[in-house]
Amino acid sequence: MAGKKKSRRNLTAAERALWDQVIARATPIMRPARTTGPETDLPRQKGQAARPLTPAPIARDIAQFRIGDKTPVHRPAVDLAPDLDETLARSAPNMDRRRFERMKKGKMAIDARIDLHGMTQARAQAALGLFVRDSHSAGKRLLLVITGKGRDKGDDDIIPARRGVLKHQVPRWLSQPPLAALVLQVSPAHRRHGGSGAYYVYLRRRRTR
Repeated sequence: MAGKKKSRRNLTAAERALWDQVIARATPIMRPARTTGPETDLPRQKGQAARPLTPAPIARDIAQFRIGDKTPVHRPAVDLAPDLDETLARSAPNMDRRRFERMKKGKMAIDARIDLHGMTQARAQAALGLFVRDSHSAGKRLLLVITGKGRDKGDDDIIPARRGVLKHQVPRWLSQPPLAALVLQVSPAHRRHGGSGAYYVYLRRRRTR
């Protein structure tokens, strides 16, 4: 059953006076002029058909694609960071240059060594800190820290992963307190001592009282 149509109520004199005050104080909104749109928006004569839009020309350097074709796969090379070994090798030596060159060539005697290969980051950081502090207390100068080169990972990951976590973390740990105060130089090891999978760590001389 259809509902009854409600009748409109007339405004009272007080309501009408209030409404007139509102209208008097209101500011009209200026509408912006309408700009001309595409060709389909232009006025046309009665009976005239709309002009079809002309498709944009296809660039010559874009290959035509047909349904069923395979899209070519382009994998851009992702460089997470500059090569760490090159950065360390190019850094200015903090030690005697002759000793620095002999150290890089693997001609200096190694006082102590530690192998962090296969450890977790937390365990490796703790072991490295203890090793460096004990070596410095014992008056040792040249240390060999073995990190390993890391495993190769596939390129199919959405987010590329850095190869060799310990290889990149060890120099950072050595450059931060409290080890930074004990370390004079960090350099990639010679291939006879592990190459890019190890570091020479040259300690500062222990102060004697």
